[in-house]
Amino acid sequence: MNASAMPLANNTPLCYSVNSPPFNYHPNIASAYFSSIFGTLGLISNLIAFIVLLKSFQQTRSRSRSFFLIFLGGLVVTDFMGLLVTSSIVISFHVTHFNWRHLDPNCHFCNFMGMSMVFYGLCPLLLGAAMAVERFFGINLPFARTTSMPKRRTVYMVLMVWLIAGGIALLPLTGIGSYHMQIPGSWCFFNISSKGNDLAFSLVFSLVGLMCITVSFLLNTVSVVTLIRVCCGQDRTQRRRDYEIEMMVQLILIMVIASICWCPLLIYILMSVVTADPVSADNVLFYIRMATCNQIFDPWIYIMCKVSQLRSLLHKLCYPDIPS
Repeated sequence: MNASAMPLANNTPLCYSVNSPPFNYHPNIASAYFSSIFGTLGLISNLIAFIVLLKSFQQTRSRSRSFFLIFLGGLVVTDFMGLLVTSSIVISFHVTHFNWRHLDPNCHFCNFMGMSMVFYGLCPLLLGAAMAVERFFGINLPFARTTSMPKRRTVYMVLMVWLIAGGIALLPLTGIGSYHMQIPGSWCFFNISSKGNDLAFSLVFSLVGLMCITVSFLLNTVSVVTLIRVCCGQDRTQRRRDYEIEMMVQLILIMVIASICWCPLLIYILMSVVTADPVSADNVLFYIRMATCNQIFDPWIYIMCKVSQLRSLLHKLCYPDIPS
Protein backbone atom coordinates (compact mmCIF):
# COMPACT_ATOMS: atom_id res chain seq x y z
CA MET A 1 0.00 0.00 0.00
CA ASN A 2 1.05 3.67 -0.06
CA ALA A 3 3.78 4.91 2.20
CA SER A 4 2.98 6.67 5.40
CA ALA A 5 2.18 10.34 5.38
CA MET A 6 4.49 10.97 8.36
CA PRO A 7 7.85 9.64 9.59
CA LEU A 8 7.58 6.46 11.61
CA ALA A 9 9.31 5.76 14.86
CA ASN A 10 11.10 2.49 15.49
CA ASN A 11 8.38 1.40 17.91
CA THR A 12 5.55 1.92 15.43
CA PRO A 13 2.89 -0.80 15.90
CA LEU A 14 2.59 -3.25 13.02
CA CYS A 15 -0.83 -2.06 11.83
CA TYR A 16 0.58 1.48 11.28
CA SER A 17 3.88 0.40 9.72
CA VAL A 18 2.62 0.80 6.14
CA ASN A 19 0.03 3.58 6.44
CA SER A 20 0.03 5.81 9.49
CA PRO A 21 -2.50 8.56 10.29
CA PRO A 22 -3.04 11.42 10.03
CA PHE A 23 -3.42 11.34 6.25
CA ASN A 24 -3.75 14.19 3.82
CA TYR A 25 -7.47 13.62 3.74
CA HIS A 26 -10.22 15.60 5.38
CA PRO A 27 -13.56 13.74 5.61
CA ASN A 28 -16.52 15.96 4.87
CA ILE A 29 -20.16 15.93 5.85
CA ALA A 30 -21.10 14.40 2.49
CA SER A 31 -19.00 11.32 3.28
CA ALA A 32 -20.70 10.97 6.65
CA TYR A 33 -24.16 11.25 5.09
CA PHE A 34 -23.30 8.77 2.35
CA SER A 35 -21.91 6.21 4.80
CA SER A 36 -24.89 6.67 7.13
CA ILE A 37 -27.47 6.28 4.36
CA PHE A 38 -25.56 3.35 2.84
CA GLY A 39 -25.32 1.50 6.18
CA THR A 40 -28.88 2.27 7.27
CA LEU A 41 -30.36 1.13 3.97
CA GLY A 42 -28.42 -2.12 4.18
CA LEU A 43 -29.44 -2.80 7.78
CA ILE A 44 -33.14 -2.10 7.11
CA SER A 45 -33.08 -4.22 3.94
CA ASN A 46 -31.55 -7.18 5.75
CA LEU A 47 -34.00 -6.82 8.64
CA ILE A 48 -36.96 -6.88 6.24
CA ALA A 49 -35.45 -9.85 4.41
CA PHE A 50 -35.02 -11.74 7.69
CA ILE A 51 -38.70 -11.20 8.55
CA VAL A 52 -39.73 -12.40 5.08
CA LEU A 53 -37.56 -15.50 5.40
CA LEU A 54 -38.85 -16.25 8.90
CA LYS A 55 -42.47 -16.16 7.69
CA SER A 56 -41.55 -18.33 4.69
CA PHE A 57 -39.85 -20.85 6.96
CA GLN A 58 -42.93 -21.08 9.18
CA GLN A 59 -45.24 -21.59 6.19
CA THR A 60 -43.19 -23.97 4.05
CA ARG A 61 -43.94 -27.68 3.98
CA SER A 62 -41.06 -28.58 1.69
CA ARG A 63 -38.06 -30.10 3.45
CA SER A 64 -35.65 -29.03 0.70
CA ARG A 65 -36.98 -25.48 0.85
CA SER A 66 -36.56 -25.48 4.64
CA PHE A 67 -32.90 -26.37 4.19
CA PHE A 68 -32.49 -23.58 1.62
CA LEU A 69 -34.22 -21.03 3.86
CA ILE A 70 -31.85 -21.88 6.71
CA PHE A 71 -28.91 -21.07 4.43
CA LEU A 72 -30.59 -17.83 3.37
CA GLY A 73 -31.23 -16.96 7.00
CA GLY A 74 -27.54 -17.48 7.76
CA LEU A 75 -26.65 -15.23 4.84
CA VAL A 76 -29.01 -12.49 6.01
CA VAL A 77 -27.67 -12.61 9.56
CA THR A 78 -24.10 -12.47 8.25
CA ASP A 79 -24.82 -9.49 5.98
CA PHE A 80 -26.68 -7.66 8.76
CA MET A 81 -23.91 -8.14 11.33
CA GLY A 82 -21.23 -7.27 8.78
CA LEU A 83 -22.89 -3.96 7.95
CA LEU A 84 -23.58 -3.23 11.62
CA VAL A 85 -19.97 -3.75 12.68
CA THR A 86 -18.12 -2.14 9.78
CA SER A 87 -20.55 0.72 9.14
CA SER A 88 -20.53 1.71 12.81
CA ILE A 89 -16.76 2.16 12.72
CA VAL A 90 -16.68 3.96 9.37
CA ILE A 91 -19.53 6.31 10.27
CA SER A 92 -17.92 7.09 13.63
CA PHE A 93 -14.72 8.05 11.83
CA HIS A 94 -16.50 10.37 9.39
CA VAL A 95 -18.49 12.01 12.20
CA THR A 96 -15.79 12.39 14.87
CA HIS A 97 -12.61 12.36 12.69
CA PHE A 98 -10.83 10.34 15.37
CA ASN A 99 -7.16 9.43 15.02
CA TRP A 100 -6.64 5.67 15.10
CA ARG A 101 -3.14 5.94 16.59
CA HIS A 102 -4.50 7.84 19.56
CA LEU A 103 -7.58 5.68 19.99
CA ASP A 104 -5.91 2.33 19.30
CA PRO A 105 -2.16 2.52 20.01
CA ASN A 106 -1.82 -1.28 20.30
CA CYS A 107 -3.71 -2.16 17.10
CA HIS A 108 -6.42 -4.21 18.89
CA PHE A 109 -9.27 -2.22 17.34
CA CYS A 110 -7.61 -2.23 13.91
CA ASN A 111 -7.11 -6.00 14.06
CA PHE A 112 -10.76 -6.44 15.05
CA MET A 113 -11.98 -4.45 12.06
CA GLY A 114 -9.58 -6.24 9.72
CA MET A 115 -10.86 -9.61 10.93
CA SER A 116 -14.44 -8.37 10.53
CA MET A 117 -13.80 -7.27 6.95
CA VAL A 118 -12.31 -10.66 6.05
CA PHE A 119 -14.88 -12.73 7.97
CA TYR A 120 -17.99 -10.91 6.74
CA GLY A 121 -16.49 -10.77 3.25
CA LEU A 122 -15.79 -14.48 2.88
CA CYS A 123 -18.96 -15.72 4.61
CA PRO A 124 -21.40 -14.74 1.81
CA LEU A 125 -19.14 -16.34 -0.81
CA LEU A 126 -18.75 -19.55 1.21
CA LEU A 127 -22.48 -19.68 1.95
CA GLY A 128 -23.25 -19.13 -1.74
CA ALA A 129 -21.06 -22.11 -2.62
CA ALA A 130 -22.66 -24.22 0.14
CA MET A 131 -26.14 -23.39 -1.17
CA ALA A 132 -25.06 -24.29 -4.70
CA VAL A 133 -23.82 -27.68 -3.43
CA GLU A 134 -27.07 -28.27 -1.51
CA ARG A 135 -29.22 -27.42 -4.54
CA PHE A 136 -27.01 -29.54 -6.84
CA PHE A 137 -27.62 -32.66 -4.73
CA GLY A 138 -31.26 -31.73 -4.12
CA ILE A 139 -32.03 -31.40 -7.84
CA ASN A 140 -29.59 -33.73 -9.58
CA LEU A 141 -29.07 -36.44 -6.96
CA PRO A 142 -32.17 -36.36 -4.76
CA PHE A 143 -31.68 -39.94 -3.55
CA ALA A 144 -28.12 -39.23 -2.42
CA ARG A 145 -29.52 -37.11 0.37
CA THR A 146 -31.53 -38.87 3.02
CA THR A 147 -35.08 -37.59 3.33
CA SER A 148 -34.86 -37.86 7.10
CA MET A 149 -31.89 -35.50 7.39
CA PRO A 150 -32.67 -33.20 10.33
CA LYS A 151 -32.75 -29.45 9.89
CA ARG A 152 -30.12 -29.03 12.56
CA ARG A 153 -27.59 -30.58 10.17
CA THR A 154 -28.11 -27.63 7.86
CA VAL A 155 -27.62 -25.32 10.83
CA TYR A 156 -24.35 -27.13 11.55
CA MET A 157 -23.28 -26.53 7.94
CA VAL A 158 -23.91 -22.80 8.33
CA LEU A 159 -21.94 -22.82 11.58
CA MET A 160 -19.14 -24.69 9.80
CA VAL A 161 -19.01 -22.00 7.11
CA TRP A 162 -18.75 -19.34 9.82
CA LEU A 163 -16.00 -21.38 11.49
CA ILE A 164 -14.00 -21.66 8.26
CA ALA A 165 -14.31 -17.92 7.55
CA GLY A 166 -13.39 -17.15 11.15
CA GLY A 167 -10.34 -19.40 10.95
CA ILE A 168 -9.12 -17.59 7.83
CA ALA A 169 -9.76 -14.20 9.44
CA LEU A 170 -7.62 -15.21 12.43
CA LEU A 171 -4.60 -16.21 10.31
CA PRO A 172 -2.95 -12.74 10.43
CA LEU A 173 -2.92 -12.93 14.23
CA THR A 174 -0.80 -16.10 13.91
CA GLY A 175 1.73 -14.40 11.62
CA ILE A 176 0.28 -15.40 8.25
CA GLY A 177 -0.48 -11.97 6.86
CA SER A 178 -1.13 -8.77 8.81
CA TYR A 179 -3.86 -6.20 9.27
CA HIS A 180 -3.03 -2.58 8.49
CA MET A 181 -4.62 0.85 8.55
CA GLN A 182 -6.01 1.79 5.14
CA ILE A 183 -6.36 5.19 3.53
CA PRO A 184 -8.33 7.42 4.25
CA GLY A 185 -8.01 6.18 7.84
CA SER A 186 -11.57 4.94 8.35
CA TRP A 187 -10.93 1.21 8.06
CA CYS A 188 -8.42 -1.63 8.40
CA PHE A 189 -7.77 -4.54 6.06
CA PHE A 190 -5.02 -7.05 5.44
CA ASN A 191 -1.84 -5.86 3.76
CA ILE A 192 -1.93 -6.67 0.03
CA SER A 193 1.69 -7.46 -0.74
CA SER A 194 3.81 -9.85 -2.80
CA LYS A 195 6.28 -10.37 0.04
CA GLY A 196 6.47 -12.97 2.78
CA ASN A 197 3.44 -14.00 4.78
CA ASP A 198 1.39 -11.12 3.37
CA LEU A 199 1.66 -12.83 -0.02
CA ALA A 200 0.39 -16.10 1.46
CA PHE A 201 -2.65 -14.50 3.07
CA SER A 202 -3.46 -12.41 -0.01
CA LEU A 203 -3.45 -15.61 -2.08
CA VAL A 204 -5.60 -17.46 0.47
CA PHE A 205 -8.22 -14.70 0.56
CA SER A 206 -8.44 -14.16 -3.20
CA LEU A 207 -8.27 -17.83 -4.20
CA VAL A 208 -10.86 -18.95 -1.63
CA GLY A 209 -13.23 -16.23 -2.83
CA LEU A 210 -12.71 -17.01 -6.51
CA MET A 211 -13.02 -20.75 -5.87
CA CYS A 212 -16.39 -20.21 -4.15
CA ILE A 213 -17.67 -18.18 -7.10
CA THR A 214 -16.39 -20.80 -9.57
CA VAL A 215 -18.00 -23.68 -7.67
CA SER A 216 -21.28 -21.76 -7.48
CA PHE A 217 -21.22 -21.05 -11.21
CA LEU A 218 -20.49 -24.64 -12.25
CA LEU A 219 -22.98 -26.34 -9.92
CA ASN A 220 -25.72 -23.77 -10.52
CA THR A 221 -25.31 -24.18 -14.27
CA VAL A 222 -25.79 -27.95 -14.01
CA SER A 223 -28.82 -27.48 -11.73
CA VAL A 224 -30.42 -24.97 -14.09
CA VAL A 225 -29.94 -27.31 -17.07
CA THR A 226 -31.58 -30.12 -15.09
CA LEU A 227 -34.56 -27.95 -14.18
CA ILE A 228 -34.99 -26.82 -17.78
CA ARG A 229 -35.11 -30.45 -18.88
CA VAL A 230 -37.71 -31.22 -16.22
CA CYS A 231 -39.87 -28.22 -17.11
CA CYS A 232 -39.71 -28.75 -20.85
CA GLY A 233 -39.56 -32.53 -20.93
CA GLN A 234 -42.34 -35.06 -21.31
CA ASP A 235 -42.74 -35.41 -17.56
CA ARG A 236 -43.39 -31.76 -16.89
CA THR A 237 -47.01 -32.48 -15.94
CA GLN A 238 -45.90 -35.09 -13.44
CA ARG A 239 -43.12 -33.20 -11.70
CA ARG A 240 -44.15 -29.80 -10.51
CA ARG A 241 -40.94 -28.09 -9.41
CA ASP A 242 -42.22 -24.62 -8.54
CA TYR A 243 -40.21 -24.34 -5.35
CA GLU A 244 -37.05 -25.66 -6.97
CA ILE A 245 -37.34 -23.09 -9.75
CA GLU A 246 -37.98 -20.30 -7.28
CA MET A 247 -34.94 -21.31 -5.21
CA MET A 248 -32.74 -21.50 -8.29
CA VAL A 249 -33.85 -18.04 -9.41
CA GLN A 250 -32.80 -16.68 -6.02
CA LEU A 251 -29.54 -18.61 -6.03
CA ILE A 252 -28.60 -17.50 -9.55
CA LEU A 253 -29.24 -13.86 -8.63
CA ILE A 254 -27.17 -14.26 -5.45
CA MET A 255 -24.32 -15.69 -7.53
CA VAL A 256 -24.50 -12.97 -10.19
CA ILE A 257 -24.52 -10.15 -7.65
CA ALA A 258 -21.68 -11.71 -5.65
CA SER A 259 -19.63 -12.12 -8.83
CA ILE A 260 -20.17 -8.51 -9.92
CA CYS A 261 -19.43 -7.11 -6.48
CA TRP A 262 -16.51 -9.32 -5.44
CA CYS A 263 -14.64 -10.41 -8.58
CA PRO A 264 -12.99 -7.00 -9.20
CA LEU A 265 -11.45 -6.96 -5.71
CA LEU A 266 -10.46 -10.63 -5.71
CA ILE A 267 -8.91 -10.46 -9.18
CA TYR A 268 -7.14 -7.20 -8.35
CA ILE A 269 -5.60 -8.73 -5.20
CA LEU A 270 -4.53 -11.86 -7.07
CA MET A 271 -3.00 -9.97 -10.00
CA SER A 272 -1.24 -7.48 -7.71
CA VAL A 273 0.53 -10.10 -5.63
CA VAL A 274 1.36 -12.39 -8.56
CA THR A 275 2.82 -9.62 -10.74
CA ALA A 276 4.26 -7.69 -7.75
CA ASP A 277 2.76 -4.47 -9.13
CA PRO A 278 2.32 -1.50 -6.77
CA VAL A 279 -1.06 -1.55 -5.02
CA SER A 280 -3.17 1.57 -5.41
CA ALA A 281 -4.99 2.58 -2.23
CA ASP A 282 -7.67 4.31 -4.31
CA ASN A 283 -8.32 1.14 -6.31
CA VAL A 284 -8.56 -1.00 -3.19
CA LEU A 285 -11.00 1.46 -1.60
CA PHE A 286 -13.16 1.52 -4.73
CA TYR A 287 -13.24 -2.28 -5.02
CA ILE A 288 -14.01 -2.66 -1.31
CA ARG A 289 -16.98 -0.33 -1.70
CA MET A 290 -18.16 -2.44 -4.64
CA ALA A 291 -17.88 -5.60 -2.54
CA THR A 292 -19.83 -4.01 0.30
CA CYS A 293 -22.73 -3.36 -2.08
CA ASN A 294 -23.31 -7.11 -2.06
CA GLN A 295 -24.66 -6.85 1.50
CA ILE A 296 -27.26 -4.32 0.35
CA PHE A 297 -28.40 -6.00 -2.86
CA ASP A 298 -28.65 -9.53 -1.45
CA PRO A 299 -31.67 -8.99 0.83
CA TRP A 300 -33.77 -7.55 -1.99
CA ILE A 301 -33.40 -10.83 -3.82
CA TYR A 302 -35.25 -12.61 -1.01
CA ILE A 303 -37.80 -9.80 -0.65
CA MET A 304 -38.68 -9.46 -4.36
CA CYS A 305 -38.38 -13.12 -5.30
CA LYS A 306 -40.65 -14.31 -2.52
CA VAL A 307 -43.80 -12.55 -3.64
CA SER A 308 -46.61 -14.78 -4.89
CA GLN A 309 -46.62 -13.09 -8.28
CA LEU A 310 -43.20 -14.57 -9.03
CA ARG A 311 -44.35 -18.10 -8.27
CA SER A 312 -47.45 -17.59 -10.38
CA LEU A 313 -45.32 -16.32 -13.28
CA LEU A 314 -42.91 -19.23 -13.00
CA HIS A 315 -45.84 -21.66 -12.89
CA LYS A 316 -47.35 -20.21 -16.06
CA LEU A 317 -44.00 -20.33 -17.87
CA CYS A 318 -43.17 -23.91 -16.92
CA TYR A 319 -46.65 -25.46 -16.71
CA PRO A 320 -48.88 -23.52 -19.14
CA ASP A 321 -51.34 -26.42 -19.37
CA ILE A 322 -51.88 -26.75 -15.63
CA PRO A 323 -54.11 -24.20 -13.86
CA SER A 324 -52.51 -22.43 -10.88
